[in-house]
Amino acid sequence: MSILTVDRVASGWEPVRDAFLEGFENGEEHGAGVAVYHRGACVVDLVGGWRDKDHTQPYGDDALQVVFSTTKGITSLAVAMCVQQGLLDYSEPVVTYWPEFAAHGKDTVTVAQLLSHRAGLYTVDGPITLDEALHWDTVTQRLAHTAPRFPVDSTHGYHAITFGWLAGELVRRVTGKSLGTFVRDHIASPLGADFHIGLPAELEPRVARLMAHPIPKFPPDIARIMMERSAPGTKGADALGLNGAFGPGAFNKAEVHAAEIPGANGIGNARSLARIYAAAVGEVDGVRLLSDSVREQATTNNTPDGEMDVVLISETVFAMGFMLHCDRSLFSGPGAFGHNGAGGSVSFGDPHRNMGFSYVMNTMMTVYDEDPRRSRLVRAATQCADAV
Repeated sequence: MSILTVDRVASGWEPVRDAFLEGFENGEEHGAGVAVYHRGACVVDLVGGWRDKDHTQPYGDDALQVVFSTTKGITSLAVAMCVQQGLLDYSEPVVTYWPEFAAHGKDTVTVAQLLSHRAGLYTVDGPITLDEALHWDTVTQRLAHTAPRFPVDSTHGYHAITFGWLAGELVRRVTGKSLGTFVRDHIASPLGADFHIGLPAELEPRVARLMAHPIPKFPPDIARIMMERSAPGTKGADALGLNGAFGPGAFNKAEVHAAEIPGANGIGNARSLARIYAAAVGEVDGVRLLSDSVREQATTNNTPDGEMDVVLISETVFAMGFMLHCDRSLFSGPGAFGHNGAGGSVSFGDPHRNMGFSYVMNTMMTVYDEDPRRSRLVRAATQCADAV
């Protein structure tokens, strides 16, 4: 019996299938999907494996997957579409659209600084419960009245979860729609994409549960860095868990899936995310989400060369919410933009190759460098795109 439940690969793209199967053969995968759109057409659509560790429930064509920070790329796309409509301007102060944000000297923070993790708002002041974190107005009000944790624009620090509420509140203020509703109406529905920020209750049974891959034993110097970025009391712990609100197992909970957490709880499949990015770099079945000029604005680097991310303790490169191709985020090459997600997922667009790519999975892998599954698949897709 084949591990693949969906196997659609155009001629010339077979190396992506080989790279996908390698993850199952060497025990890195339980359930996953990978998809590639090239020049507006779907050339790779692969799904396979299992929803559970015991391999009793197939990971089928209907599986939906939490993709963590890969969600940020779609949130950033929604902001870019608001810029395209003249509703937002990256150079404007956030308070132009969100007056309450001015508290604690944040009145000069620009939309660009906010989106590129330069506002020092990687968590909220004070304790917060999971129930409170699932209430949009509670979190956005807390963020508006939180003091920056570092001087604005002095550096950048990954706003691991807060990014989604900060960017999403801008969209809500100028459109009157929640971020999840905007994505549904203006991105997912026009493309027939099965992607959600705020999952409808009737779709919950389709969500594949997350599981952890065994954590490897890291060399002492790497283990020290890993602890410094995530141990209790660190910036990483505050950012990644929102002061402890999102503890172990939180993202397997139905109530977390149903809430709108646009920095972390997007749920969909690789086919849909690759299709969305294809429509962000070109046209898919008559749908084009971004003009070239707005896409170039949205993907302009806003991180100084060599600047260390003070939350992740590594070099990261951000544009207007999008991650850019760099040594720590290997997409298909310069000009590619998108976002990685915790545990291994990634989705991005490459305008030079007219390609949209996505990989999603239910097996969370803890790594220091690039996730081996992700890097194999991206490398194979890039080589295929260059060859056809």
